[in-house]
Amino acid sequence: MFSRVRSAVASLVGGFMPGSASSGERATGVDLPLKFPYVRPEFLGLSLDEVECSADHVARPILILKETKRLPWATGYAEVINAGKSAVNEDQACCEVMLVKKRPTGSSTPCKPSKRRSSLPNGEGNSLAESSMENGEMVFHYWALFDGHAGSGAAVMASRLLHRHIAEQLQEILDVLRNLASLPPTVMGDDLDHTSTPCMPRALSRASSLRNSPCTTAPRFFTEKKIQHESLVIGALENAFKHMDAQIEREKAVYNIMGGCTALVASFILGKLYVANAGDSRAIIIRNGEIIPMSAEFTPESERQRLQFLGYMQPHLLGGEFTHLEFPRRVQRKEVGKKMLYRDFTMTGWAYKTIEDEDIRFPLIYGEGKKARVLATIGVTRGLGDHDLKVHDSNIYIKPFLSCCPEVHHGSTGFGDACSGRAQGPWMAHKRRSPWLRR
Repeated sequence: MFSRVRSAVASLVGGFMPGSASSGERATGVDLPLKFPYVRPEFLGLSLDEVECSADHVARPILILKETKRLPWATGYAEVINAGKSAVNEDQACCEVMLVKKRPTGSSTPCKPSKRRSSLPNGEGNSLAESSMENGEMVFHYWALFDGHAGSGAAVMASRLLHRHIAEQLQEILDVLRNLASLPPTVMGDDLDHTSTPCMPRALSRASSLRNSPCTTAPRFFTEKKIQHESLVIGALENAFKHMDAQIEREKAVYNIMGGCTALVASFILGKLYVANAGDSRAIIIRNGEIIPMSAEFTPESERQRLQFLGYMQPHLLGGEFTHLEFPRRVQRKEVGKKMLYRDFTMTGWAYKTIEDEDIRFPLIYGEGKKARVLATIGVTRGLGDHDLKVHDSNIYIKPFLSCCPEVHHGSTGFGDACSGRAQGPWMAHKRRSPWLRR
């Protein structure tokens, strides 16, 4: 009996068309057009019937690549819908080989980055990367997973546009990245070596030397940080995430872009692998049987101190219904005046405090492990979108506590290294195989 009921409910949930909106999407923004239609990742090459079958909550088919050589670097991919969580699979993925062109001289608008087709055979994109640098262009490889929630709009939009934001940010520093022999200049276009000391007669005093120095450049009496090229790439990835999140917020006024998503991006740029993570997805490198973590989960527990500090500094964000302090459990009114264990944003340990009336409010962070939630709503603290997300039956926005900024790890990858990334639904892995990639 229970099996029949479960099958009937699952059939009802899985029977929605892939292009239809979830219950949350029908509630708001229904009159606005979609920014992008709902699709599964382009590289899967699914027909409309296959897309509809992929949302079957009873069969839950595992989708894999039809052509094993469709993606570069022997990339593999698999996904399955989370049963019962949404009408369609709200997760997305993307794999591209991007060409970054030099901005024309005197132009203030960036060139639109061109996208090489994602069905490059293994190794073809790698040879392009070396030859294109000679022409003032740069090729980089891009893999991304987006774990969507409360709607598919943000994940679909990010899968279509985030790599273009990254390309635009890299275009701004393309000339600097091409000159790996010297450190990036502090001021763009300033190629002077500020580490050398301007010539001046030793007999002159400091004041007279400033007045009468024959050197055209004024001496500098301060130190400058030496910024590496890797830091510029990391900054480009971080800014790309911020621009992507800002675009989602900006275009929600004219398009139906529901929900939010985490973002896990792996990019191979100038011989190094960069992994940018905003959310609770994970990426690892497998090297000679050893597992090397390349990302960490951002949850209410891992970012407790940041969230509590924000609630302490801006208590109006809590709406008078939450407290930024953490307690082992909900405080009861009968415990007012008693001493109870608590933890503030300045603490990693616990201490006792006298319970006051405002401590009875619901804690900003409640629960532990996978059940930990921010404002009793969401269990992940970084990602894209979620600009309209509110606490249930209130006007308290959750977005101020969510960060779109990724944590970026980078490193060299060797011949035979394998990189794997996973979200709740999709899973992606790629492996370095081409001999020229050895470092």
